[in-house]
Order: sequence, then C-alpha cells, then structure tokens
Amino acid sequence: MKISTKGRYGLTIMMELAKKHGEGPISLKSIAQANNLSEHYLEQLVAPLRNAGYVRSIRGAYGGYVLGDDPNKITAGDIIRILEGPISPVEGIEDEEPAKKALWMKIRDAVKDVLDSTTIEDLANHKEDGSTDGYMFYI
Repeated sequence: MKISTKGRYGLTIMMELAKKHGEGPISLKSIAQANNLSEHYLEQLVAPLRNAGYVRSIRGAYGGYVLGDDPNKITAGDIIRILEGPISPVEGIEDEEPAKKALWMKIRDAVKDVLDSTTIEDLANHKEDGSTDGYMFYI
C-alpha cells in the first residue's frame, strides 16, 4: 500500500491543528507556509475532512480551521480512509489463491492496526529526536 500526498498532507493538516488544539482557528495559509506546501492543494484536502466532521471551519477575519473532535479520538486510519479510501495492500484479495490471500490479509491487518492505534495526538506529540511526550508511536 502506498500512501499518496493526499494522505500524507492530510495527516500534516491534522497534526498542525492538533498542536494548536484549544488555541483557536488556524489558517491553511499558515499550515502551508510552515510545511512548504501548496495552500491550494490543502484547500482541496480539507473539504473531505470537513465533510466527515474531522475539522470545522471558522469564518471571519480571525477564522480558519479547528479539529472537529479531541485529537486523541481521531486516528491516522480515520484520515487515511477519508483521503485515500480503503486500506488494502493489493486489489482483488478475494480472487487470490488461499496462501497469498492469507498473506495479503495479514499485511492489511497489520497496517490497519498501526493506523488505527495511532492518534493525531500521538503524531502531534512526536518529537524530532524520536520521543513522544509519553505516547507510544509505531509508524
């Protein structure tokens, strides 16, 4: 399974919002500038996240985006599924011979376990030196 820039940048948006959770809205422009990303591309990614309730938009001069829930309740798997679709290492698993089907399912389940056990809060608290402010981080 290959995660595209949609999933990667979607996680970046969510991590930035988690870092500032409770401090008010953050503009996509500031997220784009801080991460050297295209603001226009981030606008395209935030729409499905907003529609799914993972982010809320705040209008006005001091508007921007905030998380739709606590960062410890949103997982990386939630975001990847919204932006990338179902998690699967190969297409057509059901058509594979039993031995290969079992392998693909084990790989799929392992990836799902990691994504679904890693919260946006875990990602936001991950330090460059590898520490995590007390959170387990396995990605």
